[in-house]
Amino acid sequence: MKTILTTFTFLLISFAAFAQELSKEAWLEDLEIYKTGLEEKHIDLYNKISKDDFEKEWNAIKSSVGQKSDFEVGIDLMRLTRKIGDGHTAVSVRNLGFHHYPFEVKNFEGDWRVVKVAKEHSNLLGLKLVGVENKNIDSVIKKLADVVQFVENEQSLIVRTGENITSAELLYALKISKEKTQASFTFSDDSGNKTSVKLSALTQQEYYEETTFSELSVGVPQIAKPKKADEANFWYAPILGTKGLYIHFESYPAFEEMLKISEEIVGTIFQNNIRQLVIDLRNNGGGDLYVGLVLANALNIADVIDWKSGVYVLCDKVTFSAAASNTALFRELLNAKIVGEPTGSNPTGYQDMDTFELPNSKLVICYSKRLFRIQETATEGVRPDIFIDYKWDSYARSIDNILNEMLTILKQ
Repeated sequence: MKTILTTFTFLLISFAAFAQELSKEAWLEDLEIYKTGLEEKHIDLYNKISKDDFEKEWNAIKSSVGQKSDFEVGIDLMRLTRKIGDGHTAVSVRNLGFHHYPFEVKNFEGDWRVVKVAKEHSNLLGLKLVGVENKNIDSVIKKLADVVQFVENEQSLIVRTGENITSAELLYALKISKEKTQASFTFSDDSGNKTSVKLSALTQQEYYEETTFSELSVGVPQIAKPKKADEANFWYAPILGTKGLYIHFESYPAFEEMLKISEEIVGTIFQNNIRQLVIDLRNNGGGDLYVGLVLANALNIADVIDWKSGVYVLCDKVTFSAAASNTALFRELLNAKIVGEPTGSNPTGYQDMDTFELPNSKLVICYSKRLFRIQETATEGVRPDIFIDYKWDSYARSIDNILNEMLTILKQ
């Protein structure tokens, strides 16, 4: 199963300016290809929105061509696509350039906190974003919520909205900002003292290659990433003070690499008489769920594990696609207890993404090819057995409170 998205470049759905305005004929051709392509390729296009309602809105978009800008037509198309109702069916603009304001936010207990910011604005780190231009953050969120893509449930809506708060073209297209690549943002500290800053948006190259950022990072002292870990986002380490092993599963290795690493993990388990496992699938954007099953298959032979009550899986809002499916499957196959937040993808639903491109606008249309029934009862995300959400007071002190509480559970 293909990941929903694995990098910011693919995740951020900011509607970029076209090199020039498309002709009416070009847009009409793209709209026809959009509709016929989805009808032919999506496994069940009209499972949530009726064909009549879809066609009514699609015809309205067609009628508006020539009267609306490319930005506005694109936004309308994003709104319609959201109504299809699955997280793998979306409008992506990965083929187009975009601008991104130089900070990132994360939602903690209802507040949008700055967790990463260009170094020259490091005084903003940790503050709450409370407004854009002259609009309060709640009204901004409401506008974004209708159009952000790759949304499957309440959790993924929060994640996708947060990713797009700093998308310059999207803020401009929704008339939140008055300028295409400049906007004024208002931040507040915990005492209510406000700071307004006018920021310029960066190109992809400026953002990823030329800007130095200050950012918050979290962890726990009992777990340290090995210096020689072959995979940057898949590694394992002992949990100091316990008979536990921590498996950091933030991205999917290749199939052959997973075979190799899984064999190493099982060897480590036997050599150290490991009794407990913590498999951390937080912040995992997805991949191939069958690669995840390679790990489960290998672990199954480790008889020294406490298979009755010693296996745990961590998940959060950013556990997407295959990672959400593996979370649910590990509960069944490994008798794992699920700890953390509900996942951003649903374990039973439309998945396995593929794409096609609209020839004139270059928009990439993503769609679902399969229906997975990982859980007998459909739920909005995998529901944890032990619910723990992120706490700002811990995050601000660089403490991963979910993992910290997990370690407390291990020692009980």
